[in-house]
Amino acid sequence: MENDYLFVEKKDAIATLFINRPEKRNALNLEMWSNLPKILRELDEADDVKVLVIRGIDETAFAAGADISEFTSLRSTAVGEQKYNKVVAQAEAAIANFSKPTISMIQKYCIGGGCVIALACDLRFSSETGIFAVTPSKIGIIYSFAGTKHLVDLVGPSRAKDILFSGRELSVYEAYSYGLIDRIIMDEEIVEKTYEYAEILSKRAQKTIKGAKKMIHEIQNGAKTETEEIRQLTVNSYASTD
Repeated sequence: MENDYLFVEKKDAIATLFINRPEKRNALNLEMWSNLPKILRELDEADDVKVLVIRGIDETAFAAGADISEFTSLRSTAVGEQKYNKVVAQAEAAIANFSKPTISMIQKYCIGGGCVIALACDLRFSSETGIFAVTPSKIGIIYSFAGTKHLVDLVGPSRAKDILFSGRELSVYEAYSYGLIDRIIMDEEIVEKTYEYAEILSKRAQKTIKGAKKMIHEIQNGAKTETEEIRQLTVNSYASTD
C-alpha cells in the first residue's frame, strides 16, 4: 500500500497518508498520481479504517504542486496532456469519492496539485504557515474541471475566478476568509488538534457519516430531490447497531 513517496500509517481507526518527497516540497510526479487510486481503494475497503488524514511528511510543505520538471517529457503533446490529465483526474476522483471522512492537514505550501488533493478532501485544516495558490495561469495550462468545481463549491464563482485568473498566493488568513480552508490552527498544535478531531469522527456512527457525505455529494452534483439510494440509506440507518 505504499512506495517511497507515498506511504500509510494506521493508528486505531485513523489512517494517515503521507506525501513524502520533502526535497521537492512534496511535488507529485506521475508515479505518485498513478498510485493514489490503489492506495485509497485499499483504505476505503479496510474495515479498521474510519478516518483518513492526508499530510506532508513534515512541516516544510503539504504539496507544492505537480512536478513540473516532468511536463516537457509528459505533457508536450495533446496526447501526452490527455494521458497525464486522466491520471490526475482519477487520483482526484479517488479522494473525492472516498466513502469515509478525509482531512487534509496542511503545513506551509499547498500549491497547484497540492490544492487538487486538499480541495478533494472533506475538510482542510491548516497551520498558520499555510500558503495557497492555484497556478495554471502562470504556466499556460487549464485547471481540471473537477478541481475547478471543488474550488467554486468552496469559495464561489467570483473568488474562484480571482484565484484561477491571477495564480497569486493566498495567506492562510485570506484562504480562511474565502472559505478555502475550514480551520487555522497554531503551528505547534496542528498535528495534535487534527488527530483529536479525527478521533472524534472515528467514534461517531459511521453509517450516519457515510450517509451525510453521500447526501451532500448528491446535492453538490445537482440533486433536487431525494434519490432512492439516499432514501434506502436513511431507512437502513434505523436498523443499524452502529
